[in-house]
Amino acid sequence: MYIGVDLGSTNIKAAVYDGDLRRVALKSRSVRYIRENGFVEFDAGTYYLELTELLAELLEENGIRQVRQIALTGQAESLVVLDHRGEPLMNAISWMDERSAEECRILSRRFSPEVCEAVTGQPAVLPTWPATKILWLKRNRPEIHENAGCYMLLKDYIAYRLTGRKRADMSIATFSFYFDIYRKTYWKEMLDAIGIGEHQLPELCEPCTVVGTLLPEAAARMGLNPGTTVNTGTLDHFSGMIGTGSLRPGDITLSVGTVMAMTAMTREPAPRNTGIAMHYGFLPDTHVMIPVAESGGVSLEWFRRTCMPQADYAGIDEALNGRAPNDLLFLPYLVGTNAPEFDVGATGVFWGLRAEHDAVDMAGAVMEGVAFVLRKNCARIAACGAAPTAIVAIGGGAKSTVWCQMQADITGVPVLIPEEKEAACLGAAMIAAVSGGRFESYEEAAQVCVKIRCRLDPNPSEHLRRKYRRFCALYQSSLALNDIS
Repeated sequence: MYIGVDLGSTNIKAAVYDGDLRRVALKSRSVRYIRENGFVEFDAGTYYLELTELLAELLEENGIRQVRQIALTGQAESLVVLDHRGEPLMNAISWMDERSAEECRILSRRFSPEVCEAVTGQPAVLPTWPATKILWLKRNRPEIHENAGCYMLLKDYIAYRLTGRKRADMSIATFSFYFDIYRKTYWKEMLDAIGIGEHQLPELCEPCTVVGTLLPEAAARMGLNPGTTVNTGTLDHFSGMIGTGSLRPGDITLSVGTVMAMTAMTREPAPRNTGIAMHYGFLPDTHVMIPVAESGGVSLEWFRRTCMPQADYAGIDEALNGRAPNDLLFLPYLVGTNAPEFDVGATGVFWGLRAEHDAVDMAGAVMEGVAFVLRKNCARIAACGAAPTAIVAIGGGAKSTVWCQMQADITGVPVLIPEEKEAACLGAAMIAAVSGGRFESYEEAAQVCVKIRCRLDPNPSEHLRRKYRRFCALYQSSLALNDIS
């Protein structure tokens, strides 16, 4: 038996798989946040206890007493601050917390965008990054900053609580903004800027490696043998790549939830300063591009909630099926845009609206707009030498065959929908099975357990090509409007 654990932002999920990576059981528990004064925090100790209780219930309900390995995956940037005894000094700061906007400006003045991207792979300084939160603590909570014994990211903290060993998975460290993804070391100049030393950070390790065995106390909480090994695993997006068999340059995994995120292996050596977020990969000495669009599924959810409150997503799909094409356009930049423009001032726009259009036409334009952003990023990835050959759709957006077909038609790339909906948990279990010697490689494991439920081949048209050209022109025109005072 292997356990894949997804340390999510909304839910903690755990799934048990047998030796052939067939899912035996899945269980989840929601994450509780403390939202005060605009901050987004959570109790890291409680998060760990919730995980161990969840695993204990999962194993007890299914009569499981022996597990070969537990592999972790999950969110990246949430920051845990420990004292010198290894206990949390304060609530963990979620990646969703944006308190460090001023610190972003300070760091942007000290380090040019070109330097930041050349070291960290990140084209922009964002309040998401733990480095900016640590600088915020230095400026606003000096008593915490001065007494911090160790700064850890959440997944690494959970591995520490399970095994007693402090390690930093490099596929997670890549999201810290103080890790050099090409030299595989901490970035000393950034550490100096935020006022910490390397001794306050865990030892770096490769992703998907065994951290250690369960501590007796952790094993007892879950009803497992202390000899059970724990694998550091990798980022949830990367685990999703493994869980869908997207293991080669040209394979893209697309997750459309609130945010639209794409992941694509690069050809090595990885290109520098491409304008695409570059990260250390889940295999040693590899790199992964992750263009992110915050205006992904949130655009459709906003439209449905605001303009079609009585409709559900399935009803929107049904209404769009067979509807005649139209020229209505939508810029899906309700919260600005990340890749490829990184324009925080961008806004949403409907263009071409006429009396004959209705709410269903507008919903279709919203879905097309998100797909046009996908095409922009596919073009950028292709320019980096990894032209997309297939898009594997996971997440909430993959439930809509209509939307997935739009994505295929607009990008000109086939869209594949896998049978396993929990790709991150499956990917973590595959990591455990390969690490434990059950399979020689992820490719071999994928041949056994990754099944494609549906393949949607592109049906390109001159109408969609013209709409895409107009979409790009509309965005450029909106920039000129924003400049008018």
